[in-house]
Amino acid sequence: MGNNRKPKGAGHKWTFAARFHRHAFGWRSQPAIARVKEAVSEITKVARHDKILAADGAVLLVERLSPALEHVDSSSGAIGSAVNRAIEMLVEIIASAPADARTRTRWLDRLWEAYQADQIPYLERLGDYWGDLCASKDLASDWADRLLEPCRMAWSDDLQLRGFFQGATNCLSALLAAGRYQDILDLLEMRPHTIWNYRQYGVKALAAMGRPSEAIRCAEAEQRPNDSPIAIARECEAILLTSGRPEEAYRQYGLIANQAPTYAAWFRAVAKKYPHMKPSDILDDLVAQTPGDEGKWFAAAKDAKLFDKAIALANCTPSSPQTLTRAARDFAQTNPTFALEAGVTALRWLVQGCGYEITSLDVRDAYVFTIQAAERAGRADEIRGLIRRMVAEETFGDRFVTRVLGPDLGLT
Repeated sequence: MGNNRKPKGAGHKWTFAARFHRHAFGWRSQPAIARVKEAVSEITKVARHDKILAADGAVLLVERLSPALEHVDSSSGAIGSAVNRAIEMLVEIIASAPADARTRTRWLDRLWEAYQADQIPYLERLGDYWGDLCASKDLASDWADRLLEPCRMAWSDDLQLRGFFQGATNCLSALLAAGRYQDILDLLEMRPHTIWNYRQYGVKALAAMGRPSEAIRCAEAEQRPNDSPIAIARECEAILLTSGRPEEAYRQYGLIANQAPTYAAWFRAVAKKYPHMKPSDILDDLVAQTPGDEGKWFAAAKDAKLFDKAIALANCTPSSPQTLTRAARDFAQTNPTFALEAGVTALRWLVQGCGYEITSLDVRDAYVFTIQAAERAGRADEIRGLIRRMVAEETFGDRFVTRVLGPDLGLT
């Protein structure tokens, strides 16, 4: 199975190893986050020329993460998010390494010990990747056999045996990777909780068995308050897309499943996955999903070159004045009409006191770029007069916009 050479981890000096010892970090999360990123970067660089060595380093880092971070303040969630991202990258390095069965077995034994010893827990996500880490059906099946009986005991009706088994997710992940779908369904019949963290494996098993409708019913059934609607929607969407049902996938799950950190990224994710849909229709559907946030879709509409729709949305509810100002600057030459409308809208929201941490430079940029676009469009006098009237009617707070632009507009 792939490369048979022994890992060189014992002879390689990892820079991160000296930094990740028990209680290595104090309570502050930012220095710890920086060290985690540095360690992952070091391993990733090695992976470019030696995948086995990099995987051995990844296993070593996973072993040392939880003890080193034990005293770090995790209340903000920042360190937890950083560790989860690191684990995703480390799992990919370990899973893709061309290791022989003996080496991979040794890695998995080390990872299992670290996983069992993790009390925070920082390594909780590792269980979901256990099947990937096995990298073969045979090894995944061996691990499933190893974990199946303890899981059955923990989920049994016998109160003397019943309890919490930390390897339940690992077991389900290994069964899935081994293709033992019926075993997953049988085991889940015993589960004490219907949480998505377990139920998702039944959904995946049913889909793999060619039973997509049952899989979707299983995903939607017995939802609990802590279940992630986005995660459930993504799984259902994937099932329908794989089944050749894109229209149904879009209509039922596409919008929810592709949520992203920004509205523009959300739109791009949906548009990329459903290229047969008109961008304007996708945007309309997304806007309808977020009533009261119409103005926040300005950037998405602009990026899709839906300029009239972008301005209409920006004028509907508050939109970021800085985002509108950048549009006025960027489109002054190529689309001056759109640029000046974006600039005027930015100034209108500024006059009404909208925007986050607005400075005098923000106000002046909005004015300057709007006038530049207006000059390009041959409407400088008209737009200057419109801005003067708009600013003259400012009543918000201490009339900040008037104080900044008053001299230019003859209002002082």
